[in-house]
Amino acid sequence: MSSNSSTAVRRPVSLRHPSRPDSANATRNALALGISAALAGGGGAAHAQDAEPIELDTLQVEERTIDTNPYAEPGAPYKARVSGDPRHVKELAETPQTITVLTQTQIQESGRSDLRSIVQAQPGITLGTGENGNAFGDRYVIRGHEARSDVFVDGLRDPGMTTRESFAVEQIEITKGPSSTFAGRGSTGGAINSVTKQASTEYDFTRVQGGGGTDDYHRFSVDSNQKLSEQFAARVNLLYKFEDVPDRNPADRKRWGAEVSGLYQFSDRLEVVADYYYLNAKDDPDLGTYIVPDGGSPVGNIPVYTQDEDFLNTEVHTGTFRIRYAANDWLNIHNATRYGTTDNGYVVTGARGTTRAPSDRFAPGAPTISLSTHQGWQEVDYLVNQTNLFADFSFLNMDHQALFSIEYSDLGVRNGVYNVTNNGTTNCVTAGRGGASPGFCLLDAGGNTVSQVDDLLQRQIQRGGVDADYDIETVSVALMDTIDVTDKWSLFLGVRLDSFDYRNDVLVSGTPTRFAYSDELWNGHAGVVYQFLPSANVYFTWSTSANINGGESDVGGNCGYGGLCGDTTQVPASDPEMTTNLELGTKWNLLGGKLLATAALFQITKDDVMESVGDDYATLGTLNTGENRVRGFEFSLVGNITRDLSTQFGLAIMESEVRDSFDPDNIGLRLSNFANDSLFWQLRYQLTPQIAFGSTVSYSSEMYTGQPDSAAGYNTAINDYSYEVPDYTVLDLFATWDLTEQAQVRVNVGNVTNEDYYLAGYRSGAFTYIGDARNARVTLTYSF
Repeated sequence: MSSNSSTAVRRPVSLRHPSRPDSANATRNALALGISAALAGGGGAAHAQDAEPIELDTLQVEERTIDTNPYAEPGAPYKARVSGDPRHVKELAETPQTITVLTQTQIQESGRSDLRSIVQAQPGITLGTGENGNAFGDRYVIRGHEARSDVFVDGLRDPGMTTRESFAVEQIEITKGPSSTFAGRGSTGGAINSVTKQASTEYDFTRVQGGGGTDDYHRFSVDSNQKLSEQFAARVNLLYKFEDVPDRNPADRKRWGAEVSGLYQFSDRLEVVADYYYLNAKDDPDLGTYIVPDGGSPVGNIPVYTQDEDFLNTEVHTGTFRIRYAANDWLNIHNATRYGTTDNGYVVTGARGTTRAPSDRFAPGAPTISLSTHQGWQEVDYLVNQTNLFADFSFLNMDHQALFSIEYSDLGVRNGVYNVTNNGTTNCVTAGRGGASPGFCLLDAGGNTVSQVDDLLQRQIQRGGVDADYDIETVSVALMDTIDVTDKWSLFLGVRLDSFDYRNDVLVSGTPTRFAYSDELWNGHAGVVYQFLPSANVYFTWSTSANINGGESDVGGNCGYGGLCGDTTQVPASDPEMTTNLELGTKWNLLGGKLLATAALFQITKDDVMESVGDDYATLGTLNTGENRVRGFEFSLVGNITRDLSTQFGLAIMESEVRDSFDPDNIGLRLSNFANDSLFWQLRYQLTPQIAFGSTVSYSSEMYTGQPDSAAGYNTAINDYSYEVPDYTVLDLFATWDLTEQAQVRVNVGNVTNEDYYLAGYRSGAFTYIGDARNARVTLTYSF
């Protein structure tokens, strides 16, 4: 059996070392031999002349990254060398899958901090929206498929419709393509994994940041790692942030956060890591504008209509305990246990275009903008335990890096409503589903904005009862192996079984109804890599994913949003949604490993897609009657182009198609909330040793609204899609100046051209999110 290094515990510090330790040992041995030969001079010059000359290996001293990210490529602050998830046993340049990694340095220089704003800008990813229940929190669509439940922290699922921040994040990893062998159920289009900052005995530092800017922007953070002894270290991250939504005051965002991490190394073979994470996010939210139907555009310059009583609050508490043990030189055992709770609640205001009813006494039939109330709350508690056994050995003259994983998780979610009473005086009469009724309008009879917009509804809010109680208990077993068949060929194989018990007690028209069933999901992946050059390879991979019906925890029994409804007996008889991915790609690790270029062609086919049969609000139910396909090409270039020029570039060109549906009119349509083309490009130039500047460009082609994973809404009368979210290009600028070795100032200007752009829209054209207007921020960092 082949052995690893003498320190067999796999901890982040080991990831800093060269991937081939034998080369480093050879260098040290050659140096020692040369020193010994020089000291053994007792035989005089004649003896030295008789000896054969000794040729020493070249000793190279590599510069290290400016941050403490143990996964980054030294000297290339935008490039990660390895994944923070140890289950990816190869370097990223040798992993047969598209994985986008955003390092801490790249994230901070981009000026983005919320996970949603960071991820949304990446190619191949868009945002989803909703009306009630699933409207808020971080909701992503990856390669055309819903991924709001496919968010992970340090390799463990992070459930709940919550707001997420990056203050305690070392890097963000976006895996593209189905990967249920790693992620379990879901992960149809991919998954998002945040790798957190952890305590280390490698260094002592404290980094304090303070920022201010336009729109009353304030942000303060502390990141401190202290080596308290040779065995023990602690790390603390703290955050406070406040800002008005640019150009949308009084809508604002507030964040308080803390992460505390401790590391204790009992020996070279055993270490324990514990951490606690807390985030409190309180927003006065802005739901944006609405889209004029049937080929119209989003309405620009809509007044801010956030009401005084509106709120979107998230509170997260998470504790994680990890044990890493090297049983011997070839077997490592990692165990992680996490318990967490989240509390998310909101009462917000929406706006949409309409006309006053004929019975309106001020301006019958006049166009106007009506206001509506949307609300819900969610409580989540979850427990997960994951054990990974890593075994490195040789068999039949082939090197194996095998992984056996077993995981238990119990996720409980309680969804409910708020009882909301509007005490304000109505100022219009509009038509609705129930006929004409008094309401609240943003425009008066003359089409002008009414006065005291933020105090129209004068809400009285009381937390109501539970309308959906969701629980899913899962036991998962996975086996993976990475096999170096030869120096040029390697195989990547894996299989996973998820066995689950599902229960969802919901109120259907006031009647308690239980949907419950148990099932097993099998998934696998297989990849092959051919290293045709020392720095370049070509790979092919096949992978699958599966998702259960009713798998989204926030939709209850609502057919219109992907929930379960109708006959409870049909649920156990239904099929899981199954996805297959084919990907052909190449990776080039250039310029001494400082620059990684990747390109991939892919096809994702999703079968047995759960569809709402008939009217969205009928009781017939949901059936697995759909099929869709996404084909595309992705290219990325990450790292140092030259010593002074760094880049993070990504491009996605895709097309989607509904191939089968309960409604034949959907066949041939593209998926909703799906951008065919998207691009992200961050470029940084080190002008002098103290000064650097750069820019970020984000581009997305047009999208069309609809229910995620389903066809975009189409109007046959106009032979076109009903609601379009237009394409956009946004330019950001930044510059950094090292005032001293300890102090740095950074300036960020977002949306330099003040582009009017929109991130996503609800299927009715309402809740069309507005991108941030131009803003400027200055951040001072002091390290000691």
